[in-house]
Amino acid sequence: MFTLRTLTMAALVMAGAVTAQAGPHGGGGHGSPGGYRGGYVPAPGAVPRGQWWDGAYGHGHYYPVAGWRVATVPPHAHWVPWHGVRYGTYGGVWYAPYGASYVVVRPPVGVVIAGLPAFATAVTIGGLGYWYGNGIYYREYAGGGYEVVPSPIVGVPDGSVGTARTYIYPKNGQSAEKQASDEYECHRWAANQTGFDPTAAATGQSTVTTQRSDYARAQNACLEGRGYTVR
Repeated sequence: MFTLRTLTMAALVMAGAVTAQAGPHGGGGHGSPGGYRGGYVPAPGAVPRGQWWDGAYGHGHYYPVAGWRVATVPPHAHWVPWHGVRYGTYGGVWYAPYGASYVVVRPPVGVVIAGLPAFATAVTIGGLGYWYGNGIYYREYAGGGYEVVPSPIVGVPDGSVGTARTYIYPKNGQSAEKQASDEYECHRWAANQTGFDPTAAATGQSTVTTQRSDYARAQNACLEGRGYTVR
């Protein structure tokens, strides 16, 4: 059994196949991301009102859109204070107070949670390990827990210290969910156009500066064509 699985995984890697790995439910105890990566999984049907389908990296889950109001937060939500706001998070969804109710929000970059959300998908991008879900990327935090980090598929991170961060502004008022989908789709398009895929580091793909530069330019062109300002 073990030998068959090992041989199967080796064959997939050699063939450049794309695989997704779902993490266990939140609460810590996670090891380092295993370097798995997944292709896009289309929604199984019509997307319900007030939700969006996150199919990046084979993740394959529905989530409520940012701005969706709810009367209460799930009873087992984890609460995180951040710059004067008490955020609640459960199942990869983040909430913030909104009057007497709550609203679904995107978490601030830099906030740290004790455990990963349910069904977090492990991916390796630019040689670095991340967990992904609901358009949000997490990395293991040195002080314990997991930190929300900027999208690593924009700017082609290479793990070097001082790598400049790329900022994307939705100048046409695109939603956070639309932006997350566009970033992933432009990543896939740029990888197909240039032959360079930052998520392929786990398979030993060689990289050179010109490949990274071509990928970044192609990705920026795609994003700008979809109505974003990229700096």
